[in-house]
Amino acid sequence: MARLFFFLGILWLASCNQPAPSTASETSDTSTEAMDSTGYDARLAEELGADPYGMKQYVMAFLKAGPNRSQDSLEAAQLQRAHLDNITRLAEAGKLVLAGPFMDDGEVRGIYVFDVRTVEEAEALTATDPAIKAGRLVMELHPWYGSAALVKLNEWHEKVAKEKI
Repeated sequence: MARLFFFLGILWLASCNQPAPSTASETSDTSTEAMDSTGYDARLAEELGADPYGMKQYVMAFLKAGPNRSQDSLEAAQLQRAHLDNITRLAEAGKLVLAGPFMDDGEVRGIYVFDVRTVEEAEALTATDPAIKAGRLVMELHPWYGSAALVKLNEWHEKVAKEKI
């Protein structure tokens, strides 16, 4: 069962790499008015909190196998479900812009990218994860500098996900 949830998480991560579908109705005149001849959209950059390079600070988390992995298969599956529900909650709250497992069975199980400025903020969000609370996972947190457009990922994911995890 845990493998199934990891597989679903992989599907979610893979689908996040797909570009958002665009239609004429999605492009407003006001959006094109804000763009200069290079395609730079000052209004969007401000909305996303982008610096002059189109970047911003996040906190990246490496989810690692924790010290308590002795749960039976039912308890492990319940923790995985609660872990996925927490991911969904954080994403819907706009605090988690990327999450997904790695596809090997290494110590590093997956990653998160939190849309927060400090490691302390990310630690508080990390503490809400049932798998962390149970010791099944631990997180290693690092400040990270990435594209400000990353915060649009969850919105785009909704457009390509036929099924929910």
